[in-house]
Amino acid sequence: MRPRAILLALSTLALSLYALPAQAAPLAPGATATFVKVSDWGSGFEGKVTVTNGTTTAMNGWNVQFDVPAGYSIPSAWDAVMSRSGQHYTFTNPSWASPLAPGASASFGFNGSPGNFPGITGCTLNGASCGGSTAGAPGRPGAASATATGSAISLTWGASSGTVTGYRVYEGAAVKATVTGTSATIGGLGSCETHTYTVKAYNSVGESDAGDPVTATTTGCTGGGGTLPKHFLTGYWHNFANAAAELKLSAVPNEYDLIAIAFGEATATAGEVAFGIDPGLASAVGGYTDAQFKADVQALHQRGKKVILSVGGEAGRVQVASAAAATKFADSVYALMQSYGFDGVDIDLENGLNATYMAQALRALRAKAGSGLIITMAPQTIDMQSTGAEYFKLALSIKDILTVVHTQYYNSGSMLGCDQAQAYGQGSVNFMTALACIQLENGLRPDQVALGLPAGPGAAGGGVVSPSLVNQALDCLAKRTGCGTFVPPRAYPDIRGAMTWSINWDASNNWSFSKTVKPHLQGMP
Repeated sequence: MRPRAILLALSTLALSLYALPAQAAPLAPGATATFVKVSDWGSGFEGKVTVTNGTTTAMNGWNVQFDVPAGYSIPSAWDAVMSRSGQHYTFTNPSWASPLAPGASASFGFNGSPGNFPGITGCTLNGASCGGSTAGAPGRPGAASATATGSAISLTWGASSGTVTGYRVYEGAAVKATVTGTSATIGGLGSCETHTYTVKAYNSVGESDAGDPVTATTTGCTGGGGTLPKHFLTGYWHNFANAAAELKLSAVPNEYDLIAIAFGEATATAGEVAFGIDPGLASAVGGYTDAQFKADVQALHQRGKKVILSVGGEAGRVQVASAAAATKFADSVYALMQSYGFDGVDIDLENGLNATYMAQALRALRAKAGSGLIITMAPQTIDMQSTGAEYFKLALSIKDILTVVHTQYYNSGSMLGCDQAQAYGQGSVNFMTALACIQLENGLRPDQVALGLPAGPGAAGGGVVSPSLVNQALDCLAKRTGCGTFVPPRAYPDIRGAMTWSINWDASNNWSFSKTVKPHLQGMP
């Protein structure tokens, strides 16, 4: 949090100690509340609302209410007393404020997150529209639905009450269509693009409040992994020896659909990735050669499994921070795919990445490997808190070719979820669902989101959960059943599945993770 935000949060706390003023009477025409976004720094924004008394009598108190889109929140405000119910916020004048004289104005401000804030909706001032009295304006449109093609999204919605001249379709603050009926088509879109729209009715008096937002994705998404199940289980296989059980690749059980080989490593050349069987592992399993490993990859293929090379890890130092490094990454990973039979690559760089050049590298690799290339990512929780973070930026920039993001919901401590209401503790259903919601509500498709958890004791320093809680979190996201205190704003039946660190730790814990989670994934619709 920025220093000013801390001071302002303290100011808000002080204001909240005062008793809330009584609800003010509805206003006569001429009283308005105007919102402006003062600044936006990627991970957050500052907003300001100015209340203006355009009437001929003093305003003895004001009450401003509005909604913010799902995934956004307002943690602090100043010069107003704030309360919240879900995505709906209420701001009232502080107890020390004087009555607002005719023609006078008063402002209050607030900090919100994340950045790229599209604006508020449904604003009211003392029960009337923030744009002034709207007696005679249309009612709020009914529920909207959307269908999509490769270049267009078609919307339909319920008719508004009252006299209606027409409807405006908004994307954020921009009007995308104006129609007289209850349907509209927004064309000229690219393939695999996700858009969220709201609809407002209007007539000669004014505009209605916005209807509920509706989101759709154009067709043409070509992320790899088309032969993977709708809901699948990913596990990491250790190419090193540690306290977990050492295994040859041939020992991976059938419960795993996607096996990520940990890890491809950096060389002295920027962007270049190398791989070979670790001598320590080979010794621990009684001998294991590159040739035997390659044969095991092919045997997994014959069992219907996919095998990818994970690049990075906790100690990984692969750096792709230039065009030359991006080319070297694509060339070297493609060579390893050809040599070992890998089906794709997993990005698990825990020491930072450059979204611009890594996207360039992955697109170059896709051009070489074709549409069957599997691309996965394993960011830490902090990397997916905001769309301004490099990992999140990378995921969104390659969304059209990305298979899945399996965020590591462990070793992170408590973190904010998409409701921004509180810090949820790791190792809980709330933690998994509220943090996954950030990705689901901020641009990634449900089939591109999976839950990454430790396979049992020893696999992580924190966030170890019972596999049954992973199943509960999947149900909460897919069906909004079995949730904790956090309930997602909508169901995501296409949620992709789960990942575990690791297959070796799963073996050390009697295969509890895979034998519990995989059958549940198979039973999901």
